Amino acid sequence: MTNSDQPQPGNGNTEQVKMQHVTARVPENVSAGAFSTGVIVMTGSSEFILDFIQNIGGPAQVAARIIMPHAALPQFSEALKKNLSIYTERFGAPPELPKPQQPPKPQTAQEVYDELKLPDNLLSGAYANGVMIGHSASEFKLDFLTNLFPHSAVSSRVYLSAPQVPRLLESLESTFAQFQQRVRQQQQQQQKPQPPKDSPPPESSEDELG
Repeated sequence: MTNSDQPQPGNGNTEQVKMQHVTARVPENVSAGAFSTGVIVMTGSSEFILDFIQNIGGPAQVAARIIMPHAALPQFSEALKKNLSIYTERFGAPPELPKPQQPPKPQTAQEVYDELKLPDNLLSGAYANGVMIGHSASEFKLDFLTNLFPHSAVSSRVYLSAPQVPRLLESLESTFAQFQQRVRQQQQQQQKPQPPKDSPPPESSEDELG
């Protein structure tokens, strides 16, 4: 999978990093895109789920849900890293977001989603096995793609402010590292010799204290 840097039309100075050389159609229903202020990355059995959250002046809600196969996530992460590097060379490092005064209390996934509004039309998400990334001085545009025959298409479009991008990259890299560790543990478990099925259970002994 190759990368190319090309300017995008409009919006002044922008740069684009592609995961593939593609020309993707943009359906009318996704062309407007959705603005996001954060992301939740979850690991499924055969895919990653990226829930882009919008939390501006009202109850937090899922603005876009992306379903991405395991193999595509590190490529997305690498493309985002390269685009962020191009941004930094042109505009400088994005401003750091202020950290909360008190660390948030740990929550289970269920507790997090109990507090989020998830519209019915986003429950199934949008499949993506590629991405095109563009940016201006103030925001990044993520065009998630379905690279399927006969035409590639944009399945979802998400906008992020520039300061949000380092956090997204950190979440992607952390989630994929945990996924790789889990896979290695499973492989090691499978490689361990299993005792014969007919063998008696191991004996245990107890020492009496007199």
